[in-house]
Amino acid sequence: MIQQVETTFRDYMRVLFRQKAVVITCFFTVMITVVIGIMLKTPVYEAKVKMLISASKQVEATYYRDLLMGQNMEVTLTQAEIVKSAPVLEKTIRALGLAQKPFDYEKQFASPLKAKLVGIQASMTKAKLENLPEQQRTMFQVRMAMEDLLKNVRVEPIRDTNLFTISARDFSPVGAAIIANVISRSYVIFDLEQQVAELQLKYGEKHATVIQLKEFIGKMEKALNGQPLPNIEAIGPASVKVIEQANVPLLPVGPSPLLIFVLAFFMSIFLGIMLAFMFEYMDQTFKSPQDVENYLNTPYLGAVPRKPKQKQLSYENLAEQVLLISKDRKLHTLMFTTAEASDDAANIVVNLGKVLAEKGLKVLVVDANFRHLTFKKYFNLEKGPGLVDVIEEKVTFEKSIHSAAKNLAVMTAGETQLNPLTVVESNKMHQLLAQAGEKYDLVLIAAPDLKHRDSILLAAQTDGVILVVNEGKTRKQVVLNCLEPVIAKKANILGVILNNRTYSIPKAIYDRV
Repeated sequence: MIQQVETTFRDYMRVLFRQKAVVITCFFTVMITVVIGIMLKTPVYEAKVKMLISASKQVEATYYRDLLMGQNMEVTLTQAEIVKSAPVLEKTIRALGLAQKPFDYEKQFASPLKAKLVGIQASMTKAKLENLPEQQRTMFQVRMAMEDLLKNVRVEPIRDTNLFTISARDFSPVGAAIIANVISRSYVIFDLEQQVAELQLKYGEKHATVIQLKEFIGKMEKALNGQPLPNIEAIGPASVKVIEQANVPLLPVGPSPLLIFVLAFFMSIFLGIMLAFMFEYMDQTFKSPQDVENYLNTPYLGAVPRKPKQKQLSYENLAEQVLLISKDRKLHTLMFTTAEASDDAANIVVNLGKVLAEKGLKVLVVDANFRHLTFKKYFNLEKGPGLVDVIEEKVTFEKSIHSAAKNLAVMTAGETQLNPLTVVESNKMHQLLAQAGEKYDLVLIAAPDLKHRDSILLAAQTDGVILVVNEGKTRKQVVLNCLEPVIAKKANILGVILNNRTYSIPKAIYDRV
């Protein structure tokens, strides 16, 4: 049964420090991405011209009558589309020579990183144009200028008025103001040209009004340099009038890079914390003594830390705990096992046996893992008889024992062709364990993991079972599934040892939270 316990601030700190790699990776990933994004974004300036649809006309044409009577949003939107039409934009392109603008125009305003990319792109475009005939090259440049202008010009009606704005963007603040003014004047010229066409059809080319309008068109064409005009000339006789000319913008559009950087800084930390708790929630492994006690409802006996410097003290504390339990319950044969294949049980048995032997107890450590002989790397023993040889009655119990140190004896698994289940289920195994328990104060048995049935059968024959779980690797559900058959065999489960324990929170912080 899983117990619910109150979560403390220290638990939250433990999650953050345990998942610090996630938090740090998220922070630097976000910040580096944002910094690169800022470097790749060249500041853009926007200038606006305010226009009025007055419907002031020189001829009684249906078009101007509708303007005078309608004065609605549809008319404003129609004018907006005219502003972005080819005749108006082409006049702007010709007047400002935008088709001849360098392909790396952005380079002089960009960061060094973006400038390199702009230079590469410009070189590729130039190489592509060099293979085209001169006429096609000119058409291509005009088309590119048209698309670029369309991308950087926006027309927006002002709600509940006859006004709308023409916005132009450019990397240069002065360039943005010039483009906005020239587009608005090109638009006025286009409107006047429509009136001239209407008047010529009705009155002919010699009419005074036609001549007057043509003279004004000439003045406006001379003003297609984007420089400010007197208000009278800007307003003019057209049905659309320039109410407010574009001024040079002082700041680029969009949030400042500093604001973006600050927001990214805090958002990266917040995102890192969220990801840390998400990964923690998804991680179903044992990560603390609390996990052992709460999830398995089994006593926590102690831990073996991952850092080598801390292991000796932890084994001494663990030995005291095991000794206390064995004396209190009069236990002699203890089986150490894991839920998944590993050498953790054998490693703890060997080191625990050495510490207990140093305390003056007669200790026998037994390797009962017939599939994977683990004691070879811990003891410098010559090949000889072991546990399986005693079971098969090839040697006596005494001859299978190897002396490793004072008060510490070792029994290896030995080699056999028999099924491990046959060895463990034999009556001889039960007799051997009883004999060992009589001759030694403690018998520590390193068994295979609980996924093997021979380990489950052996658990039922020993005085107690100690489970070793690996922090951050052994999954909770796997342990529960493995313990079910052990519990069904009515084995005496003494508790759990947490191996490779890490202490996530630094001591200086741990003592204060």
